Amino acid sequence: MRQDLNGTELLDIASRLADAAGQAILPYFRGDALSTSNKLEGGFDPVTVADRAAERAMRDVLDELRPDDGILGEEYGTKAGTSGLTWVLDPIDGTRGFISGTPTWGTLIAVSDDNGPMMGVIDQPYIGERFIGGFGTARVDGPHGSRDLGTKTTTSLNEAILFTTFPEVGSPEERTGFETVAEQVKLTRFGMDCYAYGLLAAGQVDLVIEAGLQPYDIQAPIAVIEAAGGIVTDWQGGPAYNGGRCLAAANATLHAEALKFLSRV
Repeated sequence: MRQDLNGTELLDIASRLADAAGQAILPYFRGDALSTSNKLEGGFDPVTVADRAAERAMRDVLDELRPDDGILGEEYGTKAGTSGLTWVLDPIDGTRGFISGTPTWGTLIAVSDDNGPMMGVIDQPYIGERFIGGFGTARVDGPHGSRDLGTKTTTSLNEAILFTTFPEVGSPEERTGFETVAEQVKLTRFGMDCYAYGLLAAGQVDLVIEAGLQPYDIQAPIAVIEAAGGIVTDWQGGPAYNGGRCLAAANATLHAEALKFLSRV
């Protein structure tokens, strides 16, 4: 049974988690002490000491402040809770970018119940940008101060800017689906990881299309983008918070245009 929600408290705790993760991560970024291991046989799926240190730091905060909540984290799995709330954590989304020195990775934090994410944070501590959405808040804090988030009003694919992380997107079939949309848009860019979702919420880009996602990859972006006025679904128009294929769009009209192509896959 879910306890009564205090959105202000949960937003504050999410910020504390982001602070803790950033303090754990930044000493390793572009540093000589970073060690990396590969989680994938037959490919490259890196994890670093920074990933593990950051998730451990966030879990320590939750153990102190929200011991009854569940946790789903990329590095340390699931902890059952009794409150009806789950914190969904990705300490470094974009580890490939992180080990390459690019500042497009981020820490993802969401609070979810059985219906999906209610609040999310996309935090980029090196740049000093934090995208926050949920409980009536849609804000980015960064080098230019704080401002409200708001998605673009683009309604035509031929005027849209599209992002994805990997050129191959997913399976050959999924790549073909992505390319049918990419052929329609004004500009396509690659390799931005979770930062692309922050840019969509901030009104800089129009679409993000991905596949092969885990829940911790997408729940925080869903909350931030929806708070900013956008829409996030799977490629059939259903919920995307369990991962898999994702279509994030600045508005419902543009989402419907892209879905015409992706729903065929």
